[in-house]
Amino acid sequence: MADDGHADAQAVICLCAAEVLTMVGVFAFPALLPTFIAEWGLSNTQAGWISGAIFAGYTLAVPLLTAWTDRIDAKNVYLLGALCAAVSTLGFALTAQGFYSALLWRFLGGIGLAGTYMPGLKALVDRIAAERQPRWISFYTASFSLGTSGSFLATGVLADLFGWRAAFFSAAGAAAASAVLIALVLPAVKPPEQKQKTNPFDFAAVFRNRAAMGYVLGYAAHVWELFGARSWMVAFLGFALLRHPGASGPTPTTVATIATLIAMAASVFGADMAVRFGRRRWCALAMLASAALAFTIGFSAALPYLAAVGLMLLYNGLIQLDSAALTTGAVLVADPERRGATMAVHSLLGFGAGFCGPIAFGAILDAFGGAGSGFAWGLAFASLGAVAALGPLALRMGVSRR
Repeated sequence: MADDGHADAQAVICLCAAEVLTMVGVFAFPALLPTFIAEWGLSNTQAGWISGAIFAGYTLAVPLLTAWTDRIDAKNVYLLGALCAAVSTLGFALTAQGFYSALLWRFLGGIGLAGTYMPGLKALVDRIAAERQPRWISFYTASFSLGTSGSFLATGVLADLFGWRAAFFSAAGAAAASAVLIALVLPAVKPPEQKQKTNPFDFAAVFRNRAAMGYVLGYAAHVWELFGARSWMVAFLGFALLRHPGASGPTPTTVATIATLIAMAASVFGADMAVRFGRRRWCALAMLASAALAFTIGFSAALPYLAAVGLMLLYNGLIQLDSAALTTGAVLVADPERRGATMAVHSLLGFGAGFCGPIAFGAILDAFGGAGSGFAWGLAFASLGAVAALGPLALRMGVSRR
């Protein structure tokens, strides 16, 4: 593990930049959701399935790929994941033409995300001195929001100029560039020596770690809300804009871009506050705050458009206040020899919830009047708040005070 501060910073910058590049395609479909619904004649439930498919692929692949980093250098896993992400977005650009083809390529994109996000975090932990890990972990996890912002921005701009297929071609190029960056800049390391032979896929041992599982289950509640909101944010703001013809203000994709930048800053701020005020206490307060706003924000389309925009920006900030703190907590209380396995379970349950969130959201929309009903939007967002409110209960199972 590197002790030199300069080497630490180089590794962190490299991994954060690579993460942003691989993220360009992750939210490309939600960024253009109204376009695909209209062009392909999708129901809201089908749109939710396509939005969630990437997290289904992630959920199935992450236990294998992240646990594998306890045995081999996470850099090699990352390279595999980045190439998979490039292939998935290239395939979408070339062949997607409806529900089933889009579902397939988004699922493959989830496997690519599984090979990059948590393996990238493991690569960081393996290269950074222990005393500097909490701060650098918060920067890495916050880069997920920066990548999300880049995904909404690049997709919206390129689709407006050249069409949606060009946007997906650019995502493929960005993922390929991340593979080149990791290959050339990130130094190779040997995984830590195992004091005793352990099964890297012994996830039962992770489930027995109550301290870690408190953070893992809290993270699952957080991700359900986060991905449900991000998958439908642009569509909701489009609905709000239609309610007020001639209203001035930023476009829905611009709002989504700004929202994810706010979320990135909130994640880093929240990580610092968790150290100052207590990790579990801070995370519980953040979850309850975002849940409270979720119960009302879906009804805000009746307000002036700029008011709905302001509430959406605030909501995205509140959602992310606990993100880095939850992941850092799980890493810190993990058994060092099962850190990869712990991160695998963390992602498995978290992104499994992320798969369910957008689908449940779309199903509620369809069941209560469709995307043209303000009442349906209100209930759909309220469902996200109901799940987020379960997070503090999960945190109570932890026994560690870290």
